[in-house]
Amino acid sequence: MKLKGDNLGEFEELVLLAAATLEDQAYGVALMHYIIKETGRNVNISAVHEVLKRLERKGYLKSKMGGATAERGGRRKRYFILTSPGRRTLAEAMKLKIQLYKRVPNFSFKLL
Repeated sequence: MKLKGDNLGEFEELVLLAAATLEDQAYGVALMHYIIKETGRNVNISAVHEVLKRLERKGYLKSKMGGATAERGGRRKRYFILTSPGRRTLAEAMKLKIQLYKRVPNFSFKLL
């Protein structure tokens, strides 16, 4: 049984999908740029960081620190990796949406 806090919000799902897509390049700024490019939404970095922390607390992502770089003034990037529970959660979210769309009378995916 899922707890209330285990459900994905829309933005959480976007961040999780972006992290899955970017794989080993999934860090805050890269995720933000990817979401902006793919969705056209106005996204700020603090919102992305907040969601990354929440997804990590839920166990859907884990993070690791990269090496320091001169371009970042010696600071390190935190990279995010999708976990098995994160993959399952994305798969469940997709399955649920497909089931619901299929129930809409006269709905066609040809519109996409």
